[in-house]
Amino acid sequence: MKAIVITTPGGPEVLQLQEVEDPQVNEGEILIKVEATALNRADTLQRKGSYPPPKGVSPYPGLECSGTVVAVGKNVSRWKVGDQVCALLSGGGYAEKVAVPAGQVLPIPPGIALKDAAGLPEVVCTVWSTTFMMSRLSAGETFLMHGGSSGIGTFAIQIAKEKGAKVFVTAGSEEKLAFCKNLGADVCINYKTEDFVTRVKEETGGKGVDVILDCVGAAYLHRNLDSLNFDGRLCIIGLQSGAVTEIKLNTLFPKRLTVQGAGLRVRDPENKAMIVGEVEKNVWPAIAAGKVKPVIFKSFPLSEAAKAHQLMESNEHVGKILLIP
Repeated sequence: MKAIVITTPGGPEVLQLQEVEDPQVNEGEILIKVEATALNRADTLQRKGSYPPPKGVSPYPGLECSGTVVAVGKNVSRWKVGDQVCALLSGGGYAEKVAVPAGQVLPIPPGIALKDAAGLPEVVCTVWSTTFMMSRLSAGETFLMHGGSSGIGTFAIQIAKEKGAKVFVTAGSEEKLAFCKNLGADVCINYKTEDFVTRVKEETGGKGVDVILDCVGAAYLHRNLDSLNFDGRLCIIGLQSGAVTEIKLNTLFPKRLTVQGAGLRVRDPENKAMIVGEVEKNVWPAIAAGKVKPVIFKSFPLSEAAKAHQLMESNEHVGKILLIP
């Protein structure tokens, strides 16, 4: 099969389409003929050499895909050859075929094109496991999503609104903020021209929001804590501004704040299967009902993975970028 190989750590140009061996299908796994895979920020970090795949995982990038089942390993009962599916991967999506544990596979939701479903698994599992399973966002609460126009952001806006929360977002242009508002965001903040803490306080009568999902990291930590309500929960899922900062721990005490961090790729298959099961139960019905949809910005042929990475790193996209083998 053909796959995108990271020939050496570096810029987008190190991504090369090469002929490689087909993946082996182990017990409890299925083999998917990939219809599409979607980019995630982690792919660019892996390309640079700063986010290596976990031990035993495919060396090729790609953390989600959609496609058709072409082989089934031992002890797999739910899936059969010919099924159309999408899957949460630990790697290997930038290829014509990928093997994945059966517990990380989902059916294509009604009304969603097979190709577009590639943009669902990673963002849906990330947002559901952090914002809802860990931070317990519930109806009537307020939620701040940094990077509202990202793949994760565009999904988080929709599912948080669907579950009854008031949604705040930050983004870096008026065009991106307009797109977020169109998806259902209630309060849209341009982080380049406004202080988000001030705006959050104004919009909440000085209280702050209940839950924040943050991919920025160090540079936003103090301001995120300032933006939280009593019993507020901050969940950090990315470190775009760096990983090291300093806080006075006593700032957490008066408002009883919780600071959490989570990664998805590093979880074991059992934990991922549990998340995927919760997603199918709690999110798939909303997608089937047309209340939540994947937001696809652009598709590239797999051979143009370098161009797709350039687009992602330009931050000019809204939603997901796909690669088509």
